[in-house]
Amino acid sequence: MELKNKNIVVVGFGKTGQAVCDFLLEKEVASLTVSDKKPETQLEGVADYRKKGVNFDTGRHRPELFLSADLIVVSPGVPPLPEILEVRKGGIKVISEIELAYQFLQGRIIGVTGSNGKSTTVTLVHDILKNSGLKVHLTGNIGKPLISFVKKSRPNHFIITELSSFQLEFTEKFRAEMAVILNISENHLDWHQTYASYISAKKKLFQQQLATDIAVLNRDDPILWSWRKEKKIELYAFSRKHSVPRGCYLKDSTIWLKLEEELPVIKTKEVKLRGGHNLENVMAAVVVSSLAGADLPVIKQTVKNFRGLEHRLEEVRTINRVLFVNDSKATTVAATIRAVQSFNRPIVLILGGRDKGGDFSPLRRALKNKVKKVLLIGEAKEKIKPVIGGICPVEEAGSFRELVEKGYQAASPGDVVLLAPACTSWDMFRNFEERGRLFKKEVNNLARKLVKRGKS
Repeated sequence: MELKNKNIVVVGFGKTGQAVCDFLLEKEVASLTVSDKKPETQLEGVADYRKKGVNFDTGRHRPELFLSADLIVVSPGVPPLPEILEVRKGGIKVISEIELAYQFLQGRIIGVTGSNGKSTTVTLVHDILKNSGLKVHLTGNIGKPLISFVKKSRPNHFIITELSSFQLEFTEKFRAEMAVILNISENHLDWHQTYASYISAKKKLFQQQLATDIAVLNRDDPILWSWRKEKKIELYAFSRKHSVPRGCYLKDSTIWLKLEEELPVIKTKEVKLRGGHNLENVMAAVVVSSLAGADLPVIKQTVKNFRGLEHRLEEVRTINRVLFVNDSKATTVAATIRAVQSFNRPIVLILGGRDKGGDFSPLRRALKNKVKKVLLIGEAKEKIKPVIGGICPVEEAGSFRELVEKGYQAASPGDVVLLAPACTSWDMFRNFEERGRLFKKEVNNLARKLVKRGKS
């Protein structure tokens, strides 16, 4: 891709937008302009980048700016703006950051997408390959943008990247030599408008592969498994319910790997991650790591040592035999259901935040006889309340301190107070991490308060 003397517009000035600017500033472009709907006073780093030669057009997205561009690079999370879609129809190239990075990146790309479990899977794959002595970079939504690794990448490196539907939407040639697709459920409908559009974005990771590439699909997901008939490719599967011709599956409480031969990998009781969905993430990681060259003993030991990520079914602490669990990353209904299914004891469940346009009705069946009380907070509470009415008692709270205290009061010894909101955090927080950390802070505050009162 030729960038020299081009007029380029970068849409969005978050972490990815800044990384794109850093990359483009070294490419002798004619002009580089950032477009962000936030006013300049709400953006960090503007003065520094302006000194480097970046122009800023903030507080709006002007169609005339987009019309003047030779190339538009869209940051993840920026919705398909009408202004951008219109100029795209007119022939102006609109791409995502990962598409730009792909044009210059060296190495073998392992791309992981899905509605849930991406961060856990890419981190586990990274740890296995690193422990195997391979040169590996962890990129994407979980850490540094892919574009940040262009300079340091080499042909013998593995680039493991977590890919969102936002990133995949604006790709043209981006291709993963090894693609892992974990699951598909309703997500980001506020962004994609329809479930079909969301699926289509995810599917691009599979569609753009060559016949010699490797795809690892969830055998138990009917949508994903139907894709296998659409093209010739090196196909591998993972499954909790079925044996598979090639890949990973669960049998007799053991994860088995089936490639040239069939070998036991690890007993499920040795996996420290909670929940059946995490066994799927482990199996996906085992398959792709093995195909990348990791040996079975290294795979087994790394899985045994892996304790998961912050904000993913993270056990915060136990107070008077009440376990508090932070699953702030559960921003979809499907993720919340999986979190609830991970416990075999009564649950006080915290729901709410900003609605992503999905359907909350599947919660009714999942919560019945599992959840003893629901605590609601945030913008979506009025939408959630009538859906789960009659399943269990429901109460609202105005702050996370109140949520934690009410959760503790509703719980009995042996119960779980679970933050698994089924919504984004953007109504009250910058991200799910900030939400999860406040939850943990309030749990620890409660513990200290009870100690002072002599009740713990």
